[in-house]
Amino acid sequence: MSVNIRFLGGASTVTGSKYCVEYEGQRLLVDCGLFQGYKQLRLRNWNPMPVAAAKIDAVILTHAHLDHSGYVPMLARQGFTGRVHTTAGTRDICNILLPDSGHIQEEDAFFANKHRFSKHEPALPLYTKLDAIQCMRQFHVEKWGNWFEPVKGWKAMFSSAGHILGASSLLLEVAGRRILFSGDLGRPDDSLMNPPDQPPQADTVLIESTYGDRSHPLDKLNDELSSALSKVAARGGVAVVPVFAVGRAQAILHCIAQLKAQDKIPHGLPVFLDSPMAIHTTALFQKHMPEHRLSATEVNAMDHVATMVETPEQSKALLKRHGPMVILAASGMATGGRVLHHLANYLGDHRNMVVLTGYQSPGTRGASLADGSTSLRIHGKDVPVRAEIVQLTSASAHADANQLLSWLQRMPVAPSQVYVVHGENKAADTLRQRIERELHMRAVVPEHDSVWPA
Repeated sequence: MSVNIRFLGGASTVTGSKYCVEYEGQRLLVDCGLFQGYKQLRLRNWNPMPVAAAKIDAVILTHAHLDHSGYVPMLARQGFTGRVHTTAGTRDICNILLPDSGHIQEEDAFFANKHRFSKHEPALPLYTKLDAIQCMRQFHVEKWGNWFEPVKGWKAMFSSAGHILGASSLLLEVAGRRILFSGDLGRPDDSLMNPPDQPPQADTVLIESTYGDRSHPLDKLNDELSSALSKVAARGGVAVVPVFAVGRAQAILHCIAQLKAQDKIPHGLPVFLDSPMAIHTTALFQKHMPEHRLSATEVNAMDHVATMVETPEQSKALLKRHGPMVILAASGMATGGRVLHHLANYLGDHRNMVVLTGYQSPGTRGASLADGSTSLRIHGKDVPVRAEIVQLTSASAHADANQLLSWLQRMPVAPSQVYVVHGENKAADTLRQRIERELHMRAVVPEHDSVWPA
Protein backbone atom coordinates (compact mmCIF):
# COMPACT_ATOMS: atom_id res chain seq x y z
CA MET A 1 0.00 0.00 0.00
CA SER A 2 1.43 3.40 -1.00
CA VAL A 3 1.78 6.53 1.10
CA ASN A 4 -0.55 9.26 -0.19
CA ILE A 5 -0.92 12.98 0.43
CA ARG A 6 -4.34 14.60 0.29
CA PHE A 7 -4.20 18.34 -0.33
CA LEU A 8 -6.98 19.79 1.85
CA GLY A 9 -5.71 23.38 1.72
CA GLY A 10 -2.79 25.46 0.55
CA ALA A 11 -3.25 23.99 -2.94
CA SER A 12 -3.49 26.57 -5.76
CA THR A 13 -3.99 29.17 -3.04
CA VAL A 14 -1.78 30.85 -0.46
CA THR A 15 -4.04 30.10 2.48
CA GLY A 16 -5.62 27.30 4.51
CA SER A 17 -2.62 24.95 4.47
CA LYS A 18 -3.61 21.37 5.34
CA TYR A 19 -1.82 18.27 4.03
CA CYS A 20 -3.16 14.89 5.09
CA VAL A 21 -0.62 12.05 4.86
CA GLU A 22 -2.32 8.65 4.72
CA TYR A 23 -0.91 5.13 5.04
CA GLU A 24 -2.67 1.88 5.99
CA GLY A 25 -5.60 3.63 7.64
CA GLN A 26 -3.46 6.05 9.64
CA ARG A 27 -3.70 9.79 9.00
CA LEU A 28 -1.43 12.67 9.93
CA LEU A 29 -2.37 16.28 9.20
CA VAL A 30 0.57 18.58 8.51
CA ASP A 31 -0.62 22.15 9.19
CA CYS A 32 -4.20 23.03 10.03
CA GLY A 33 -4.79 26.52 8.70
CA LEU A 34 -7.73 28.84 8.20
CA PHE A 35 -8.75 29.89 4.71
CA GLN A 36 -8.58 33.67 4.30
CA GLY A 37 -9.19 36.11 1.46
CA TYR A 38 -11.90 35.51 -1.14
CA LYS A 39 -15.33 34.63 0.26
CA GLN A 40 -15.46 31.31 -1.60
CA LEU A 41 -12.25 30.34 0.21
CA ARG A 42 -13.45 31.56 3.61
CA LEU A 43 -16.64 29.53 3.21
CA ARG A 44 -14.48 26.37 3.22
CA ASN A 45 -13.82 27.03 6.92
CA TRP A 46 -17.49 26.34 7.62
CA ASN A 47 -17.66 23.11 5.62
CA PRO A 48 -16.91 19.79 7.33
CA MET A 49 -13.40 18.55 6.64
CA PRO A 50 -13.33 16.04 3.75
CA VAL A 51 -11.48 13.78 6.21
CA ALA A 52 -13.40 13.33 9.46
CA ALA A 53 -11.61 15.05 12.34
CA ALA A 54 -12.02 11.98 14.58
CA LYS A 55 -10.12 9.86 12.01
CA ILE A 56 -7.01 12.05 12.11
CA ASP A 57 -4.42 10.49 14.43
CA ALA A 58 -2.18 13.53 14.95
CA VAL A 59 -1.44 17.05 13.72
CA ILE A 60 1.97 18.66 13.17
CA LEU A 61 2.23 22.44 12.73
CA THR A 62 5.13 23.98 10.82
CA HIS A 63 4.44 27.39 12.42
CA ALA A 64 1.86 29.55 14.16
CA HIS A 65 0.46 31.91 11.50
CA LEU A 66 -3.31 31.47 11.25
CA ASP A 67 -3.20 30.21 7.67
CA HIS A 68 -1.24 27.25 9.09
CA SER A 69 -2.65 26.88 12.62
CA GLY A 70 -5.98 28.73 12.85
CA TYR A 71 -8.25 25.74 12.16
CA VAL A 72 -7.00 23.66 15.11
CA PRO A 73 -9.77 24.81 17.50
CA MET A 74 -12.38 23.91 14.88
CA LEU A 75 -10.76 20.50 14.27
CA ALA A 76 -10.82 19.78 18.00
CA ARG A 77 -14.45 20.86 18.21
CA GLN A 78 -15.26 18.45 15.37
CA GLY A 79 -13.81 15.50 17.28
CA PHE A 80 -10.03 15.48 16.87
CA THR A 81 -8.56 14.17 20.15
CA GLY A 82 -4.92 13.51 19.23
CA ARG A 83 -1.76 15.51 19.85
CA VAL A 84 -0.73 18.69 18.04
CA HIS A 85 3.07 18.52 17.69
CA THR A 86 4.96 21.82 17.48
CA THR A 87 8.20 23.55 18.36
CA ALA A 88 8.26 25.52 21.62
CA GLY A 89 8.06 28.83 19.76
CA THR A 90 5.03 27.73 17.74
CA ARG A 91 3.25 26.51 20.90
CA ASP A 92 3.97 29.81 22.67
CA ILE A 93 2.68 31.90 19.77
CA CYS A 94 -0.40 29.71 19.22
CA ASN A 95 -1.19 30.18 22.90
CA ILE A 96 -1.51 33.91 22.09
CA LEU A 97 -2.79 33.74 18.52
CA LEU A 98 -5.58 31.15 18.70
CA PRO A 99 -7.52 32.57 21.68
CA ASP A 100 -7.22 36.02 20.09
CA SER A 101 -8.58 34.62 16.82
CA GLY A 102 -11.56 33.14 18.67
CA HIS A 103 -12.13 36.43 20.50
CA ILE A 104 -12.08 38.44 17.26
CA GLN A 105 -14.58 36.04 15.67
CA GLU A 106 -16.88 36.44 18.68
CA GLU A 107 -16.56 40.23 18.46
CA ASP A 108 -17.27 40.22 14.71
CA ALA A 109 -20.37 38.05 15.20
CA PHE A 110 -21.59 40.32 18.02
CA PHE A 111 -21.04 43.43 15.89
CA ALA A 112 -22.83 41.88 12.90
CA ASN A 113 -25.82 40.94 15.03
CA LYS A 114 -25.93 44.33 16.74
CA HIS A 115 -25.95 46.22 13.44
CA ARG A 116 -27.94 43.58 11.55
CA PHE A 117 -25.71 43.45 8.47
CA SER A 118 -25.08 39.70 8.54
CA LYS A 119 -26.92 37.51 6.04
CA HIS A 120 -27.09 34.84 8.75
CA GLU A 121 -29.47 35.08 11.70
CA PRO A 122 -27.80 35.08 14.08
CA ALA A 123 -24.19 35.50 12.94
CA LEU A 124 -21.97 32.97 14.73
CA PRO A 125 -18.22 32.77 15.34
CA LEU A 126 -16.38 29.93 13.62
CA TYR A 127 -15.06 29.07 17.07
CA THR A 128 -14.77 30.85 20.41
CA LYS A 129 -11.93 31.99 22.63
CA LEU A 130 -12.79 29.11 24.98
CA ASP A 131 -12.57 26.60 22.11
CA ALA A 132 -9.06 27.86 21.39
CA ILE A 133 -7.96 27.76 25.03
CA GLN A 134 -9.23 24.20 25.38
CA CYS A 135 -7.47 22.92 22.24
CA MET A 136 -4.12 24.15 23.60
CA ARG A 137 -4.19 21.18 26.00
CA GLN A 138 -3.53 18.96 22.98
CA PHE A 139 -0.29 20.76 22.04
CA HIS A 140 2.93 18.82 22.59
CA VAL A 141 6.36 20.42 22.17
CA GLU A 142 9.14 18.65 20.27
CA LYS A 143 12.82 19.65 20.22
CA TRP A 144 14.59 20.91 17.11
CA GLY A 145 16.60 18.18 15.35
CA ASN A 146 15.18 15.28 17.40
CA TRP A 147 13.14 12.46 15.91
CA PHE A 148 9.67 11.98 17.45
CA GLU A 149 6.82 9.53 16.75
CA PRO A 150 3.57 11.38 15.92
CA VAL A 151 1.86 8.18 14.74
CA LYS A 152 2.93 4.66 15.72
CA GLY A 153 5.70 3.59 13.35
CA TRP A 154 6.12 7.08 11.78
CA LYS A 155 9.07 9.38 12.48
CA ALA A 156 9.24 13.17 12.22
CA MET A 157 11.83 15.89 12.82
CA PHE A 158 11.79 19.71 12.86
CA SER A 159 14.50 21.91 11.33
CA SER A 160 14.49 25.71 11.29
CA ALA A 161 12.70 27.51 8.45
CA GLY A 162 13.50 31.05 9.63
CA HIS A 163 10.38 33.15 8.84
CA ILE A 164 9.05 33.69 12.42
CA LEU A 165 9.78 32.37 15.91
CA GLY A 166 9.26 28.61 16.01
CA ALA A 167 8.83 28.24 12.24
CA SER A 168 10.04 24.90 10.96
CA SER A 169 10.45 22.66 8.01
CA LEU A 170 9.27 19.11 8.73
CA LEU A 171 10.88 15.83 7.65
CA LEU A 172 8.44 12.92 7.85
CA GLU A 173 9.46 9.28 7.45
CA VAL A 174 6.74 6.67 6.86
CA ALA A 175 6.90 3.25 5.20
CA GLY A 176 10.41 3.95 3.96
CA ARG A 177 9.41 7.24 2.28
CA ARG A 178 10.91 10.55 3.37
CA ILE A 179 8.64 13.58 2.83
CA LEU A 180 9.91 17.12 3.43
CA PHE A 181 7.47 19.96 4.10
CA SER A 182 9.19 23.31 3.66
CA GLY A 183 6.68 25.24 5.75
CA ASP A 184 6.94 28.96 5.09
CA LEU A 185 10.61 29.62 4.36
CA GLY A 186 12.27 32.77 5.61
CA ARG A 187 14.76 34.94 3.79
CA PRO A 188 18.50 34.32 4.19
CA ASP A 189 18.92 38.09 4.67
CA ASP A 190 15.95 38.65 7.02
CA SER A 191 16.43 41.53 9.46
CA LEU A 192 15.02 39.54 12.40
CA MET A 193 15.21 35.80 11.86
CA ASN A 194 18.09 33.41 11.29
CA PRO A 195 18.27 31.87 7.79
CA PRO A 196 16.57 28.51 7.11
CA ASP A 197 18.56 25.36 7.82
CA GLN A 198 19.88 23.32 4.90
CA PRO A 199 17.16 20.89 3.78
CA PRO A 200 17.75 17.18 4.46
CA GLN A 201 17.53 14.38 1.91
CA ALA A 202 13.95 13.43 1.00
CA ASP A 203 12.06 11.52 -1.69
CA THR A 204 9.22 14.05 -1.92
CA VAL A 205 9.20 17.78 -1.17
CA LEU A 206 6.27 20.13 -0.61
CA ILE A 207 7.58 23.66 -1.14
CA GLU A 208 5.72 26.92 -0.53
CA SER A 209 5.41 29.40 -3.40
CA THR A 210 4.02 32.63 -1.92
CA TYR A 211 6.62 34.62 -3.89
CA GLY A 212 7.20 31.94 -6.52
CA ASP A 213 6.85 34.38 -9.43
CA ARG A 214 8.98 37.29 -8.21
CA SER A 215 12.21 38.44 -6.63
CA HIS A 216 12.45 40.79 -3.70
CA PRO A 217 13.71 44.26 -4.68
CA LEU A 218 17.07 45.52 -3.49
CA ASP A 219 15.36 48.30 -1.49
CA LYS A 220 16.01 48.24 2.25
CA LEU A 221 13.12 48.29 4.73
CA ASN A 222 14.73 51.13 6.68
CA ASP A 223 14.86 53.34 3.59
CA GLU A 224 11.27 52.61 2.53
CA LEU A 225 9.82 53.10 5.99
CA SER A 226 11.91 56.21 6.67
CA SER A 227 10.61 57.84 3.49
CA ALA A 228 6.95 57.02 4.26
CA LEU A 229 6.95 58.00 7.94
CA SER A 230 8.95 61.21 7.39
CA LYS A 231 6.43 62.29 4.78
CA VAL A 232 3.33 61.66 6.89
CA ALA A 233 4.95 63.23 9.98
CA ALA A 234 5.81 66.40 8.05
CA ARG A 235 2.18 66.94 7.07
CA GLY A 236 0.83 66.11 10.53
CA GLY A 237 -0.94 62.96 9.38
CA VAL A 238 -1.61 59.55 10.89
CA ALA A 239 0.09 56.45 9.49
CA VAL A 240 -2.05 53.35 9.97
CA VAL A 241 0.15 50.27 9.56
CA PRO A 242 -1.73 46.95 9.29
CA VAL A 243 0.68 44.32 10.63
CA PHE A 244 0.75 40.62 11.24
CA ALA A 245 0.99 40.39 15.01
CA VAL A 246 3.61 37.65 14.67
CA GLY A 247 6.77 38.63 12.84
CA ARG A 248 5.81 41.72 10.87
CA ALA A 249 4.91 43.86 13.88
CA GLN A 250 8.29 43.10 15.45
CA ALA A 251 10.19 43.80 12.21
CA ILE A 252 8.52 47.20 11.86
CA LEU A 253 9.14 48.08 15.52
CA HIS A 254 12.82 47.11 15.19
CA CYS A 255 13.08 49.27 12.08
CA ILE A 256 11.40 52.26 13.75
CA ALA A 257 13.75 51.93 16.74
CA GLN A 258 16.74 52.02 14.38
CA LEU A 259 15.37 55.00 12.41
CA LYS A 260 14.78 57.03 15.57
CA ALA A 261 18.25 56.18 16.90
CA GLN A 262 19.72 57.33 13.57
CA ASP A 263 17.58 60.51 13.50
CA LYS A 264 16.04 59.44 10.18
CA ILE A 265 12.53 60.01 11.50
CA PRO A 266 11.54 62.47 14.26
CA HIS A 267 12.58 61.09 17.64
CA GLY A 268 9.37 62.40 19.19
CA LEU A 269 7.03 60.85 16.58
CA PRO A 270 4.43 58.95 18.69
CA VAL A 271 4.17 55.24 17.86
CA PHE A 272 1.43 52.97 19.17
CA LEU A 273 1.23 49.18 18.99
CA ASP A 274 -2.51 48.52 19.19
CA SER A 275 -2.54 44.74 19.38
CA PRO A 276 -2.38 42.73 22.62
CA MET A 277 -1.38 39.73 20.52
CA ALA A 278 1.59 41.57 18.98
CA ILE A 279 2.58 42.97 22.38
CA HIS A 280 2.74 39.51 23.91
CA THR A 281 4.54 38.08 20.88
CA THR A 282 7.19 40.80 21.10
CA ALA A 283 7.95 39.63 24.64
CA LEU A 284 8.70 36.14 23.28
CA PHE A 285 11.81 37.43 21.52
CA GLN A 286 13.49 37.49 24.95
CA LYS A 287 12.48 33.88 25.56
CA HIS A 288 13.67 32.52 22.18
CA MET A 289 16.92 34.45 21.68
CA PRO A 290 18.79 31.68 19.72
CA GLU A 291 16.19 31.76 16.92
CA HIS A 292 16.73 35.36 15.82
CA ARG A 293 19.48 37.86 15.02
CA LEU A 294 18.68 40.55 17.61
CA SER A 295 20.82 41.29 20.63
CA ALA A 296 19.26 41.77 24.06
CA THR A 297 19.77 45.53 23.64
CA GLU A 298 17.94 45.51 20.28
CA VAL A 299 15.07 43.45 21.71
CA ASN A 300 14.76 45.95 24.55
CA ALA A 301 14.74 48.88 22.10
CA MET A 302 12.07 47.17 19.97
CA ASP A 303 9.99 46.63 23.10
CA HIS A 304 10.16 50.30 24.18
CA VAL A 305 9.90 52.24 20.92
CA ALA A 306 6.08 52.17 20.98
CA THR A 307 3.32 52.79 23.51
CA MET A 308 1.63 49.44 24.06
CA VAL A 309 -2.16 49.63 23.71
CA GLU A 310 -3.73 46.72 25.57
CA THR A 311 -7.38 47.47 26.40
CA PRO A 312 -10.32 48.26 24.10
CA GLU A 313 -10.75 51.55 25.98
CA GLN A 314 -7.14 52.55 25.23
CA SER A 315 -7.67 51.60 21.57
CA LYS A 316 -10.83 53.73 21.34
CA ALA A 317 -8.98 56.67 22.92
CA LEU A 318 -6.49 56.55 20.06
CA LEU A 319 -9.31 57.36 17.64
CA LYS A 320 -9.63 60.80 19.26
CA ARG A 321 -5.96 61.69 18.87
CA HIS A 322 -4.60 63.82 16.06
CA GLY A 323 -1.41 63.33 14.08
CA PRO A 324 1.37 63.13 13.59
CA MET A 325 1.48 59.55 14.90
CA VAL A 326 1.96 55.97 13.79
CA ILE A 327 -0.49 53.20 14.71
CA LEU A 328 0.50 49.56 14.19
CA ALA A 329 -2.49 47.23 14.48
CA ALA A 330 -3.47 43.74 13.39
CA SER A 331 -4.43 42.20 11.09
CA GLY A 332 -1.80 42.52 8.37
CA MET A 333 -4.26 42.15 5.49
CA ALA A 334 -7.01 44.14 7.26
CA THR A 335 -9.24 41.07 7.43
CA GLY A 336 -10.30 41.80 11.02
CA GLY A 337 -9.14 43.11 14.37
CA ARG A 338 -8.54 46.61 15.70
CA VAL A 339 -6.96 47.90 12.49
CA LEU A 340 -10.42 48.07 10.92
CA HIS A 341 -11.54 50.76 13.38
CA HIS A 342 -8.44 52.81 12.60
CA LEU A 343 -8.92 52.43 8.86
CA ALA A 344 -12.56 53.49 9.17
CA ASN A 345 -11.45 56.53 11.18
CA TYR A 346 -8.44 57.68 9.16
CA LEU A 347 -8.93 56.55 5.53
CA GLY A 348 -11.04 59.58 4.65
CA ASP A 349 -8.31 62.22 5.24
CA HIS A 350 -5.72 62.94 2.52
CA ARG A 351 -3.08 63.87 5.13
CA ASN A 352 -3.09 60.32 6.45
CA MET A 353 -1.36 57.23 5.11
CA VAL A 354 -1.88 53.47 5.13
CA VAL A 355 1.39 51.54 5.05
CA LEU A 356 0.93 47.99 3.77
CA THR A 357 3.81 45.89 5.04
CA GLY A 358 3.71 42.67 3.06
CA TYR A 359 1.86 40.21 0.85
CA GLN A 360 -1.87 40.95 0.53
CA SER A 361 -3.93 37.87 -0.30
CA PRO A 362 -6.44 38.37 -3.13
CA GLY A 363 -9.90 39.09 -1.75
CA THR A 364 -8.66 40.89 1.39
CA ARG A 365 -9.16 44.56 2.22
CA GLY A 366 -5.40 44.97 2.09
CA ALA A 367 -5.37 43.75 -1.50
CA SER A 368 -8.18 46.17 -2.37
CA LEU A 369 -6.15 49.08 -0.97
CA ALA A 370 -3.03 47.93 -2.83
CA ASP A 371 -5.06 47.76 -6.05
CA GLY A 372 -6.20 51.39 -5.70
CA SER A 373 -9.79 50.97 -4.52
CA THR A 374 -11.54 54.29 -3.89
CA SER A 375 -13.68 52.87 -1.07
CA LEU A 376 -13.40 50.05 1.42
CA ARG A 377 -16.20 48.02 2.99
CA ILE A 378 -15.75 48.02 6.78
CA HIS A 379 -18.38 46.82 9.27
CA GLY A 380 -21.16 47.04 6.72
CA LYS A 381 -20.29 50.55 5.49
CA ASP A 382 -18.38 51.89 2.48
CA VAL A 383 -15.51 54.08 3.69
CA PRO A 384 -13.99 56.49 1.12
CA VAL A 385 -10.23 56.09 0.55
CA ARG A 386 -8.53 59.50 0.46
CA ALA A 387 -5.43 58.63 2.50
CA GLU A 388 -2.19 57.88 0.68
CA ILE A 389 -1.57 54.15 0.25
CA VAL A 390 2.04 52.99 0.45
CA GLN A 391 3.04 49.38 -0.10
CA LEU A 392 6.43 48.39 1.25
CA THR A 393 8.27 45.99 -1.03
CA SER A 394 11.09 44.98 1.30
CA ALA A 395 9.30 43.84 4.47
CA SER A 396 8.34 40.30 3.48
CA ALA A 397 9.46 37.44 5.73
CA HIS A 398 9.05 34.93 2.87
CA ALA A 399 11.82 33.67 0.63
CA ASP A 400 11.46 34.88 -2.96
CA ALA A 401 11.58 32.67 -6.06
CA ASN A 402 15.37 32.63 -6.34
CA GLN A 403 15.75 31.86 -2.63
CA LEU A 404 13.21 29.03 -2.85
CA LEU A 405 15.12 27.50 -5.75
CA SER A 406 18.39 27.90 -3.87
CA TRP A 407 16.93 26.08 -0.85
CA LEU A 408 15.80 23.18 -3.05
CA GLN A 409 19.15 23.08 -4.83
CA ARG A 410 20.93 22.65 -1.48
CA MET A 411 19.32 19.24 -0.91
CA PRO A 412 22.00 16.50 -0.72
CA VAL A 413 20.19 14.43 -3.38
CA ALA A 414 17.50 15.62 -5.80
CA PRO A 415 14.00 14.48 -4.71
CA SER A 416 11.96 12.27 -7.02
CA GLN A 417 9.07 14.75 -6.97
CA VAL A 418 8.22 18.24 -5.80
CA TYR A 419 4.73 19.50 -4.98
CA VAL A 420 4.41 23.29 -5.25
CA VAL A 421 1.95 24.52 -2.62
CA HIS A 422 0.87 27.58 -0.63
CA GLY A 423 0.85 30.02 -3.55
CA GLU A 424 -1.64 31.63 -5.91
CA ASN A 425 -1.95 29.89 -9.30
CA LYS A 426 0.44 32.19 -11.17
CA ALA A 427 3.11 32.12 -8.47
CA ALA A 428 2.88 28.35 -7.99
CA ASP A 429 2.99 27.51 -11.69
CA THR A 430 5.84 29.92 -12.40
CA LEU A 431 7.88 28.28 -9.66
CA ARG A 432 6.94 24.82 -10.97
CA GLN A 433 8.26 25.71 -14.41
CA ARG A 434 11.52 27.03 -13.00
CA ILE A 435 12.01 23.91 -10.84
CA GLU A 436 11.60 21.71 -13.91
CA ARG A 437 13.64 23.91 -16.25
CA GLU A 438 16.49 24.98 -13.98
CA LEU A 439 16.75 22.15 -11.42
CA HIS A 440 15.50 19.31 -13.65
CA MET A 441 13.16 18.02 -10.93
CA ARG A 442 9.66 16.72 -11.52
CA ALA A 443 7.22 19.31 -10.15
CA VAL A 444 3.42 19.45 -9.85
CA VAL A 445 0.94 22.06 -8.59
CA PRO A 446 -1.77 19.97 -6.86
CA GLU A 447 -5.40 21.02 -6.96
CA HIS A 448 -7.58 21.38 -3.86
CA ASP A 449 -8.65 18.03 -2.37
CA SER A 450 -6.54 16.07 -4.87
CA VAL A 451 -4.58 12.98 -3.79
CA TRP A 452 -1.00 12.35 -4.89
CA PRO A 453 1.54 9.66 -4.03
CA ALA A 454 4.31 10.50 -1.60
